[in-house]
Amino acid sequence: MTQSPTPAGSISIDAVSKVYQRRDDVIEAVRDVSLEVRRGEFVALLGPSGCGKSTMLAMVAGLIPPTQGAIRIEGVTVRAAQTNVGFVFQDPVLLDWRRAVDNVLISVEARRRRPRPEDRELALRLLRSVGLAGFEHSYPFELSGGMRQRVSICRALVHDPPVLLMDEPFGALDALTREQLMLDLQRIWQERQKTVLFVTHSVSEAVFLSDRVVILTPRPARTHEIVEIELPRPRRLKLRQSADFAQYTQRILEHFQALGILQE
Repeated sequence: MTQSPTPAGSISIDAVSKVYQRRDDVIEAVRDVSLEVRRGEFVALLGPSGCGKSTMLAMVAGLIPPTQGAIRIEGVTVRAAQTNVGFVFQDPVLLDWRRAVDNVLISVEARRRRPRPEDRELALRLLRSVGLAGFEHSYPFELSGGMRQRVSICRALVHDPPVLLMDEPFGALDALTREQLMLDLQRIWQERQKTVLFVTHSVSEAVFLSDRVVILTPRPARTHEIVEIELPRPRRLKLRQSADFAQYTQRILEHFQALGILQE
């Protein structure tokens, strides 16, 4: 019987653990986590600070190896840094001497060395699509924090990866900018049908954006609960005032209370 192909953009995390060996001690960051992320799904990893969320993302990207277990993207085991993913960090990490469009094209240069005219045109279109029309040729110091993060998102998308990994991308932004970027990200995700694995500390952010929220324990990170978010899309900001939204956030908060992370 012919085996069906693994869907483009799918992520499989199979019994993964990560232990850091230091000179004087051992730090267990992740313990026996398994998770299947379907093609085109938006999944949030939610947990307390220092619990191992970023370590999980780095292992999926192939930036660090798991101590045990296996990670697969599109059915292929991750053994080294992946070129078929986009990665957005909390800090935009832009090069000060390059204009916005040229910062976006770094992702292309890392793969093909010299961007083609169509790559530059795509980079310009992406920047305009996230509200940066007129700022395509600005330097990072001429952009606000939210603008710089939009450039970072465009850089992660310009090579059209099936998977987008996001490590607290809105954590350092002011409240209003964060709200707008949540809406921008939702629109981009729906238009481009990426598989997104999104790390956050914010319960509200996770519920608003995600199809599923994976609640992680304090370090070492283990899967405590997976909450399916069955809210209509596209989601508007006023949705957060609804009883359904409040029920999801309360349910997640109760899990954190049960873990001892929140104490009244």
